[in-house]
Amino acid sequence: MAPDRFRVAQIRRIAVAHMRLWAVPAPLVEDGQLVVSELVTNSIEHGHGAVLLRMRRTESQLRIEVTDENSAPAQLRHADDEDLCGRGLFLVASLADVWGVSRDGRTTWASFTLPGES
Repeated sequence: MAPDRFRVAQIRRIAVAHMRLWAVPAPLVEDGQLVVSELVTNSIEHGHGAVLLRMRRTESQLRIEVTDENSAPAQLRHADDEDLCGRGLFLVASLADVWGVSRDGRTTWASFTLPGES
């Protein structure tokens, strides 16, 4: 997608539709939606070039990846109480079971463990 802030809401809706189609439990859909929003917004704000969102669901995991052309890896930063931004990756880190950045720094990802089937 083109790096346009106005696309974030549209991408969020598409991601939610896929998660529901994949029968991801509702609480994880909510967390996944927020992670998609934060990672895509970070990529638009701090990345370069087009933004790519990939989502995969296996029996045990939901993985969300966002890629752009900036090789500087996403990093947690300290946000003061008065700061209006700077908390996105803290949200991702607190919601996801694990998150990280690819070796080339261009992809930031988050994974969620799906509950086992009864």
